[in-house]
Amino acid sequence: MTSVVGRPHPALAGLVDRYVGFREDLDPRAIHHGLPSTTVTVILAFDEPLDVEWHGGRQRFWTLAGALHTRPAIVHTHGFQHGIQLGLSPMGVRLLLGLTAGDLRGANADHELLPGGVDRATHARITQAPDWPARFGLLDECLLGVLARASRPPVPDDLAEAWRLVVAGGGRLGVDALAARVGWSRRHLSTRFRAEFGVTPKEALRLARFERAHRLAGAGMPLGDVAAAAGYADQAHLTREWRGFAGRPPAATLAEVFPIVQDEGDATVGTLAA
Repeated sequence: MTSVVGRPHPALAGLVDRYVGFREDLDPRAIHHGLPSTTVTVILAFDEPLDVEWHGGRQRFWTLAGALHTRPAIVHTHGFQHGIQLGLSPMGVRLLLGLTAGDLRGANADHELLPGGVDRATHARITQAPDWPARFGLLDECLLGVLARASRPPVPDDLAEAWRLVVAGGGRLGVDALAARVGWSRRHLSTRFRAEFGVTPKEALRLARFERAHRLAGAGMPLGDVAAAAGYADQAHLTREWRGFAGRPPAATLAEVFPIVQDEGDATVGTLAA
């Protein structure tokens, strides 16, 4: 699938990963597996709401904010997908959505019902904009305004550092080493970490490792080499973990042609009809 990538305003660095505009006509039976990652996924749907199945429930959303999770979310496309996807760091969730990633724990939320983020009127303006650069510009304008008005304090420095270590290390640190780096006991780290982020330190480290493995495999690296580079014991270990996160083996995951915010490669701006 061809998609359009937009870079958020520099003032949103560390809060918003990037913008991905997408539009695709598909087989009506096609489903998309929304992969777990270290970012909170926000999707603004155009034309038709998202039909999302997760944790045994199924709901429709025009604006979706998905919690950090360790199982895939299933999106029933009904043959058409059109919208913008962005990834928020937990620090961005606090400042731009007005709650913590932990507050979203185990659920998908209707973004329009959250304290911050993109309101209904702005969503409509973005949908009606003539092209992707205009849409990304409106999204910048909206999020910068939310940031300027943010009333919730940022993630505490020690927790932000713990999260940075998880992501920067690609999940290679152990929980004990992570606790030592921030000067806490393992128990204190686990309690504070889960309350803020909605996942345990061990789950976050596994997420970061899977995210790195998915990126390397998507770039064409052989799975045996991916396993070694991402810190798995062997390819069998990688495959077991991958199935747990993605719900299916690596080959099936990599064959799916939907935009994924955590992918490294940029699509070419301007190749996709608005």
